[in-house]
Amino acid sequence: MTLSLSIADARRIALAAQGFGRPRPATPTRLHLRKVTERLGLHQIDSVNILARAHYMPAFSRLGGYDRDWLDSAAWGRPRDRRLFEYWAHEASLLPLDLHPLLRWRMDRADRGEAGWKGLRVFAGERRADAMALLDRIRAEGPLAAADFDGGRSRSGWWEWGAAKQMLEWLFWAGHVTTATRRGGFERLYDLPERVLPAAILAQPTPSPHDARTALVERSARALGIATATELRDYFRLQPDDARAAIDTLQEQAVLIPARIEGQAQAAYLHRDAATPRRVHAQALLSPFDPLIWERSRTLRLFDFHYRIGIYTPADRRTHGYYDLPFLLGDRIVARADLKADRKAGRLLVQSRHLEPGAPPETQDALDRELHRLSEWLGLICPT
Repeated sequence: MTLSLSIADARRIALAAQGFGRPRPATPTRLHLRKVTERLGLHQIDSVNILARAHYMPAFSRLGGYDRDWLDSAAWGRPRDRRLFEYWAHEASLLPLDLHPLLRWRMDRADRGEAGWKGLRVFAGERRADAMALLDRIRAEGPLAAADFDGGRSRSGWWEWGAAKQMLEWLFWAGHVTTATRRGGFERLYDLPERVLPAAILAQPTPSPHDARTALVERSARALGIATATELRDYFRLQPDDARAAIDTLQEQAVLIPARIEGQAQAAYLHRDAATPRRVHAQALLSPFDPLIWERSRTLRLFDFHYRIGIYTPADRRTHGYYDLPFLLGDRIVARADLKADRKAGRLLVQSRHLEPGAPPETQDALDRELHRLSEWLGLICPT
């Protein structure tokens, strides 16, 4: 049996699954942050820092002005405070510790040279001894950054990295090292997993690749509420055949319910625990890397909102600025604002704002209030 859903129902299901179905807490706590992280399943990491680092923003969108030190502590703090680890999921990500066993199959594939960036796979084979020698140095000396090795400094892409950085990143893909902490300009320090991650996590049994991928797709479905097969596999960047097998298993287990969304040809899947609120009263600026909107075709289908971030668009083709954030009001995306943190002057720069067709009359005032919340959270002066 296939369930039929209206666009409005699908949109509210997606918003509730992503944590927008309830009002923000009056005073956010560490527990609120933990629940957001568990609900989303990850926080994407990105080097762009024109406003705020990408991994901080989704929790702000859902909670308001929480303490960013809580996330830093969970990700890179003392071992007893650790609740997150870094790995490749939906791009580079901060992940709850219980996902570590579910990603070991990917680490094993990278160790065999079957996963990870192709330019790094040489270290799984003919240059493996070089990488293992570098690993031995970390084992002997403790956490090290690429800059601590000769030739380790790098510029942007992996093709511009020094040999040491390339080896470190392959070791990271293969699970031989993890991130101990970040320092200075967000520089990663690498260390052995057994010196960073809780022993209880490392001691957990490793599931079969199929069981692990099935669990990841279930997490994707829970986080998305309603999604197509492409969207389910995109959340943790699974291969189509692997995701298809996992979806089939979850259908057999009645975890995923086949669904059709009005006006859309693609088959969709509803998580059996997904809520369908009658109304959603959200108000949030969304990071370009927020899981609600990172799959741009889904954003267009559910919200009728065409979004392309300006930082990846040539200047002469940008339509809404360099770093524009969509603005969610109720259950619709009604506006966007191009924002920049001028840290030297201590100001939030609102370089442009654009309302969507049909935006309600209260949009401007609501956006102003949200810009004030954002500026307070970042410790900046808001011009509006």
